[in-house]
Amino acid sequence: MQLPSIFFLFRSSRNTVLRSATRQLLTLGAGVLLSQAVLAQAVQVENAWVRATVPGQHATGAFMRLTSASATRLVAVSTPAAGFAEVHEMRMDNNVMKMTPLKDGLELPAGKAVELQPGGFHVMLMDLPKPLPAGSTIPVTLVFRDAKGVEQRSEITLPVSSKAPMSPMAPMEHSH
Repeated sequence: MQLPSIFFLFRSSRNTVLRSATRQLLTLGAGVLLSQAVLAQAVQVENAWVRATVPGQHATGAFMRLTSASATRLVAVSTPAAGFAEVHEMRMDNNVMKMTPLKDGLELPAGKAVELQPGGFHVMLMDLPKPLPAGSTIPVTLVFRDAKGVEQRSEITLPVSSKAPMSPMAPMEHSH
């Protein structure tokens, strides 16, 4: 007699159990897809640094290597260490070196490293309220936008230095 009553209990709550299990599976699946999407959008930042300044200097550059897993753009940069920051390009134009902000941001092709370095693409930090001494660090927020318009922020801390840090990819110099 006990078997039919348990069967009845299961049968009556079956829809509730199935709905609950379905909801949990859908939530888990959405979480996995979302985490994969976030991981796919991740941009790797390497060899990042900011050039040190001297008293009275109100602008400097930030440099780094960016590699994105998927096609994206670096569309904005901010830091409390500067009044404003922009992504710039330096290039020769009629034998004159020109520096211009990139209005649409910096393209980061999927899987390809893009160098931000002196004399090329770089981040310009302007209206510095105080000098940035070598050996200090500053917080920087990088904003990336993918092809679908989804933005991702990356909070990083950059070392301030008078020269570029040695890249692990750079050849070693030896004196004989």
